[in-house]
Amino acid sequence: MHRRTFVQTLGATLLAPAVACTTARAAAPVPTGERRLTRIGIQLYTLRDAARADLDRTLADIAAAGYTDVEMLMSLRNFNHSPADVRRMLDSHGLRAPSTHIGTATLANVDGAVDEARTLGHRYLILADLPASARRSLADFGAYADTLNRAGEAARKHDLWIAWHDEADDFKTFDGQQGYDALVARLDPSLVRLQLDTGNAAVGGRDPLDLMKRYGDRYYSFHIKDAPGIPSPHDVELGKGIVDLRGILSRVKTFDDRYFYVEQETYPDTPLASVKRDFAYISALRF
Repeated sequence: MHRRTFVQTLGATLLAPAVACTTARAAAPVPTGERRLTRIGIQLYTLRDAARADLDRTLADIAAAGYTDVEMLMSLRNFNHSPADVRRMLDSHGLRAPSTHIGTATLANVDGAVDEARTLGHRYLILADLPASARRSLADFGAYADTLNRAGEAARKHDLWIAWHDEADDFKTFDGQQGYDALVARLDPSLVRLQLDTGNAAVGGRDPLDLMKRYGDRYYSFHIKDAPGIPSPHDVELGKGIVDLRGILSRVKTFDDRYFYVEQETYPDTPLASVKRDFAYISALRF
């Protein structure tokens, strides 16, 4: 289910498109096979139904699977739990929550989210999904960058960061140019950072490795997700698609201030079983 559809169900609140681009624009680092992710998070949306039913049990399952970080869902009011309750749950399971996904209402009132962010230990407030009005034209994509920049300026006053997460629809093409590039070109990197959802890019028809080559230093957060093709109608478990996760991760220069979250939205059996297999795959990956 698409994130926007899920939110509605709950009642909660300039460049040519690349298709499987394989030509590097700069010399690519050669993976040495000596690095790996030592902290691996999960976007809570991956276990959305379980979290809605029992958030504490879901966080316990996340920790038991080996994950250390959770990206929360302020956009879904963390399934109607107070910030204090969520922090208690996180602490009891040895988890941290460096970031949360937000909706446009929070983007318009960053000051109102500061107390919750501090309670939960967030460093990033990440816009989960652009409004439909921002995707009507190339100009609309570019103009929405101003909204993000204003929110970013407000967030920096509180030592927080605004970031933007890509959805598949962000890779719409207008006269040979993609909306994603138009928006990124107008963002102020001193105010707004980027979260790369590798699977959403692939589903939308853009090779995420191309994005990493083009914008790599601007990605401070990642949704680690796989897909069976570029484009594709859906995602798949890690290692069962064609997304070059090793190539993408090998281009991350430093891991100290970057965050990595597994996210999956469709499953061959149960979501928790996929979450466990995803962790086994990504924790063993060397690059």
